[in-house]
Amino acid sequence: MKVNPIVTSKAPSAVGPYSQGTKTDNLIFTSGQLPIIPETGDLIKDDIKKATKQSLDNVLAIIEEGGATLNDIVKVNIFVKNMDNFSLVNEVYEEFFGNHKPARSCVEVSKLPKNGDIEIEAIAIV
Repeated sequence: MKVNPIVTSKAPSAVGPYSQGTKTDNLIFTSGQLPIIPETGDLIKDDIKKATKQSLDNVLAIIEEGGATLNDIVKVNIFVKNMDNFSLVNEVYEEFFGNHKPARSCVEVSKLPKNGDIEIEAIAIV
């Protein structure tokens, strides 16, 4: 099995020694995506709805660069600093995915890179 890195300017560059995502023969794995605006490098803070949407947009950009679509996403992992924001995250998530319902985990963490409020990663089938 061959593993290839995925690189796109439509998502933020990695903030460490890893790739934005990787693609195997039929799977795409994204690295966790902070709510960083790719064009400016700015991190969205203190607005969990906007932050959630940006993280999802970043994930989708990597998935699409790998040759898949939103409907090919089969698993999503969400990491939030404050589980009190769960309903707001769900609101944005439901709007983003519509009728498509990939498997999902959502966990509260004590800290994220760059002190972000949310980080999202996904797996898709090509």
